[in-house]
Amino acid sequence: AGRAPGPSDGGWGWVVVFGAFLSIGFAYAFPKGLAIFFKEIQDFFGTSYSEVAWVSSIMLATTYGAGPISSILVNRYGSRPVVMFGGLLCGVGMISAAFCTSILQLYVCVGFITGFGLALNLQPSVIIIGKYFLKRRPIANGLAMAGSPVMLCTLAPLNQFLFENFGWRGSFLILGGILLNCCVAGALFRPIGARTALVKTPVTEEGKDALKGKITEDGPVESKAEEEGGKDCFEKINQYLDFSLFKHRGFLIYLIGNVLMFLGFFAPIVFLAPYAKHTGIDEYSAAFLLSILAVVDMVARPTTGIIANSRWVRPRIQYFFSFAIAFNGACHLLCPLASSYTGLVVYSSFFGLAFGMVCAMLFETLMDLVGAARFTSAVGLVTIAECCTILLGPPIGGILIDTFGDYKYMFIKCGAVMVLAGTFLFIMNYYNYRILAKEEKERKRKEEDPKPVRTEDEGKKTWNKDSTEDGPELEPLREEGEGVKKEKNG
Repeated sequence: AGRAPGPSDGGWGWVVVFGAFLSIGFAYAFPKGLAIFFKEIQDFFGTSYSEVAWVSSIMLATTYGAGPISSILVNRYGSRPVVMFGGLLCGVGMISAAFCTSILQLYVCVGFITGFGLALNLQPSVIIIGKYFLKRRPIANGLAMAGSPVMLCTLAPLNQFLFENFGWRGSFLILGGILLNCCVAGALFRPIGARTALVKTPVTEEGKDALKGKITEDGPVESKAEEEGGKDCFEKINQYLDFSLFKHRGFLIYLIGNVLMFLGFFAPIVFLAPYAKHTGIDEYSAAFLLSILAVVDMVARPTTGIIANSRWVRPRIQYFFSFAIAFNGACHLLCPLASSYTGLVVYSSFFGLAFGMVCAMLFETLMDLVGAARFTSAVGLVTIAECCTILLGPPIGGILIDTFGDYKYMFIKCGAVMVLAGTFLFIMNYYNYRILAKEEKERKRKEEDPKPVRTEDEGKKTWNKDSTEDGPELEPLREEGEGVKKEKNG
C-alpha cells in the first residue's frame, strides 16, 4: 500500500527516453565538441596544450564529481526540476564564458558552472529511465546513450561553422542559448506516480509506537522535521547516499575498474581533432573525424543495448563490459600506426564502435550489480570517485604532448591504461560470479536441509541473513515495525 506503480516498460517512458537522449547527449558530447576551439583559444591566450586541456578536464570532472549532489537533489525533488535547473546553469555558464578575458575565467565559467549544469542533466536522466523500464531497460539505456554521438556528430561541424562566422566568443554565446534546450528535455520527465502515505492497517500497539513519526518520507511535515532534528550530520547524508554500498563486493570491483578506465577514456577524443591538425589535415577534415566517430557511435549504442538485452549476454553482462573496455584500449594502442588521413578515418570508426559499446553499458552494468533501489546512491558515489581520474586524464595527455612533441605517447598511455582496466574487471568479475554461485548453492542447501529444532529468534536471524546477501538485482527485504529504521539502507 502506498507504493508508486511499477515500471511501465513503454508508453510515456519512450518520451522520457527522448528527453534523456537530449539531456545525456549534451552532458557527454558538449565537452568533447569544445575541442574544436582549443587551438584558437590557445593562440588567443598564449597557453600550452596542457593548460587549455584543463577546460574540458575541469568540465568533465565537475560533471562527474557533482554526481552525489545531483543524486541528493533527485531524491529530494525529483528528476524534472533538477534537469531544468541544470539546463539554466549550462546556458548561464557558456554565455558568461563569451566575455572571459583570461584562461582562469574560462576554467570557472566553462569548467565549473557549465560542468555543474551538465551534472544536473546526466544523473537524473539515467535514474529516471530505471524507474520507467525493467525488462526493456538495456534497450532504453542504449537509445538514451545514443544521444551523445548524435550530439557530437552535430556539434563538431556546427562548432567549426560558428567559429568561422562568429569567432569563439560569438560561438559561446550561441552555444549557451542552445544548451537552454536542456530545460525542455527536463520538462518531459514526468514523475512515474505520486507516492502516498501508508494506508491505515490494523497493527499491534508495538508496531504503532515503532512506526509513529517514521511512516514514510512523504508523511506529515512535523513528524519528518522532528525525526531529522534527532539525526546527526552523517545520518542525514546517509539518508540520501547509501554508504553501505562500499561493503558490496560487486560495486567495489566496478568502482575500481572504472576509476582506472577513466584515466584514459576521454583524452583521445579531446585531442583527436588537434592531432589531425598537427599532421597537416585541414580544419574541416579534422572536425569530420569527430563526426565519423559519432556516426559509428550512434549505431553502436542501441545495437549494444539490444545485444546486452539478449538472454545469452544479459546474465553475464559484466564480461561483455570488460571486453568493450579492453577493445577500446587496443584501438588507442594501434592509433600511432595511422599516419595518413585514411588511417585516422579507420581509427575513428573503430574508436567510435568501442566507445559506443562502453557508454551503452556503463550504467546498465552498475544497475545489474546493485539493483534499482540502490542505483541512485550508487551513481552518485561512483561519479565522485571517477572525477579525480577524469580531471587528470586530458592534462596528463597534454603534458606528454608538450614534453615529447608527439601525440603517439598520449595514445599509448591511454590504450595501456584501458587494456589494464578491462583485464582487471574481467578477472575480478569471474571471481565475483564464482563466489555468488557458491553462496547461492549454500543458501539452497540450508533451505533444503533445515535444522530440526529452531527457535523463533534464530529463524528470524537466518531469514534476515539469507535475504540480504549481496548479488545482482537483490534488494534487502525490510521488516515492519521496529526493524523499519534499522533495515532502511539494507
